Amino acid sequence: MPDRLSVLMADAITLYKGFYIESPVGNNAFSWEKRRQKSIWVPPLQRGKLSNLASGDKVVFSEIDEKVEQQCIGLYQFVLLQDFRIPIFVFDNHNHAFFFWWLLWKAHIIEPRTKLVHIDQHSDMREPPHYFNPNSENVDLKKAFENTNYMLNVGNFIQPALQTGIFTDVLMIDSSVRFELQPSGPCVLDVDMDIFAAEMNYINTNYKIVKIREWIKRADAVTIATSPYFMDQPEAISLIRDIFSTMDTELQTN
Repeated sequence: MPDRLSVLMADAITLYKGFYIESPVGNNAFSWEKRRQKSIWVPPLQRGKLSNLASGDKVVFSEIDEKVEQQCIGLYQFVLLQDFRIPIFVFDNHNHAFFFWWLLWKAHIIEPRTKLVHIDQHSDMREPPHYFNPNSENVDLKKAFENTNYMLNVGNFIQPALQTGIFTDVLMIDSSVRFELQPSGPCVLDVDMDIFAAEMNYINTNYKIVKIREWIKRADAVTIATSPYFMDQPEAISLIRDIFSTMDTELQTN
């Protein structure tokens, strides 16, 4: 792990120590007035391995779906996978990607003119209620953390990353045709595991795994959301392990 990333990770772990969001902000704002569940949990962040990925026992996302309140359990902890030569972050709700992109940008792992490759059944390109400070050099990790958790949600975290200059462009991968695209230049891969949800079964599962592996091998960093509202968490974790099961030699740390 690069030295600067190690330093920033220590600060990130201090911020992501496990906490509840109890106000109608961020992901907790969805159907707030109608829900019985008035708080959601944000798991702690740790360095670890694929074996450290596990389902938690706390509600991390709550929403009303067809008049039924859905209480979604997320991960036990967020994990920076340390067995690979590139940074790979795994977390549950997708808005946390913004914080980890910010961390990687501050660590100079995301360089200028980097493209985001976004594999997801949703675009996540909604506008947030307010934008992050565009003078990104003057924004510290704590402010990025607060913005991620109290302003952004699972549908509006990409536009701020473009607006602040973390990424210059985003390539959406949401179909078998788009999985075949081969853009050039540096990229960060962002995977929402809901690309494997039932609605996406028209694209063969093994085909998606193979294509994601190809993208991982060319990426400078990877962020992966297990997407509790759309995916059973044990299934998402199992699929992540399948994706990396044959990649030990290609991505091993030196």
